[in-house]
Amino acid sequence: MKHSYLEVTYRKGRPLAAYYYLPRRDGDRSVRTVPAEHGLVIDYAADGRAIGIEITTPARLELAQLNQLLLRLGQPAAAAADLAPLAAA
Repeated sequence: MKHSYLEVTYRKGRPLAAYYYLPRRDGDRSVRTVPAEHGLVIDYAADGRAIGIEITTPARLELAQLNQLLLRLGQPAAAAADLAPLAAA
């Protein structure tokens, strides 16, 4: 996968959990997780690359919070449209 994308799990029409996939290589698996601020948890591959961000409180996530973390991880910023599924419910 070469592009980032958001996957959202809903329960009763509300976002229950979300995961922001970062670019990864075939066979990448999470071998380490590191809690970050704002209910975010970073998954890392064996070689130390960040491969995804778990969003434990998707209803409270703000674009600026996610983008601060993406910047620290050396990833491009997310656009408001990327998080649109969180507001769809």
